[in-house]
Amino acid sequence: MTAIQIGYEDARARMRPGDVIAFGGKAAFSNLTKFATRSHVSHVGVILQTRVVNDTSGRFFNQIIESTELNDFTGVQISRFSDRLDYDGEIWWLPLDPELRETRFNEAAFYEFLFNQAKARKPFDVPQALLSAFDLFDDFNGPGYNQEDFAKFFCSELVAAGFEAAGMTGTINCSEVTPIDLCRWRIYQDNYYQLKGAPDKGISRFNSLAPALWDR
Repeated sequence: MTAIQIGYEDARARMRPGDVIAFGGKAAFSNLTKFATRSHVSHVGVILQTRVVNDTSGRFFNQIIESTELNDFTGVQISRFSDRLDYDGEIWWLPLDPELRETRFNEAAFYEFLFNQAKARKPFDVPQALLSAFDLFDDFNGPGYNQEDFAKFFCSELVAAGFEAAGMTGTINCSEVTPIDLCRWRIYQDNYYQLKGAPDKGISRFNSLAPALWDR
């Protein structure tokens, strides 16, 4: 499936909490992630929204929570999504499936879990990020297999844990979910959108795999 090309000015009002943002970076760690997972995706975050206090017009800000290096900190943090559009690489928007959002997405639990990780300033987990990408011997709990641990977070582990807390996935090993794994979960609308980057780069096997495959 090819991404639909769209500008953020057209996507902004359609974004909802829980929509995933995928990135394809050009830095060394990003390239290592893409090489190890054989994909164009190196990083993910998830959309939050905040309303303007004491404003009756319904105005809101799209924010993104992610575990990344930003603002002199490497770990879980929240920023304005519009500020992330200067990212050097591809950016894709993956809207959640409306039916799953209505029937299985506990937005309050989602927010509570993620805000608590940002409040605690959980650091980025480099070793688990690398082990999740290099999955050799995982079927045997070998050296490439992560035991779930939320003391620190890498990017896709954080988003997966937010979805688990929200009731979207059942019980899974979030510490084994790579960025491209998350993009392949069958939880999205049929179409996804590219906000920035080379149009010939896309998300292979988008929206095709059950999260239950990552069962503990």
